[in-house]
Amino acid sequence: MKTAVSIPDPIFCAAESLAKQLGMSRSELFARAVETYIEAHKHDRLREALVAVYNEESSNLEQGLAQMQWASFAQTSFSKDEW
Repeated sequence: MKTAVSIPDPIFCAAESLAKQLGMSRSELFARAVETYIEAHKHDRLREALVAVYNEESSNLEQGLAQMQWASFAQTSFSKDEW
């Protein structure tokens, strides 16, 4: 899909230079850059929702549950080095 976007001159020049250095077209460089940005931010809404939940609710286990959890670790055959 073709589209027109406005980019500040210094960014455009840097992108032009990098595209040449990498042996790719500007279009490919911009597409890869946007794809990378999208990938880096794809979990933002989930992270924000979790922060909101944990701001309202405690994430601590009840004492009895925590003791049972620690006891289950003691029963495993793993050594500290395997972690």
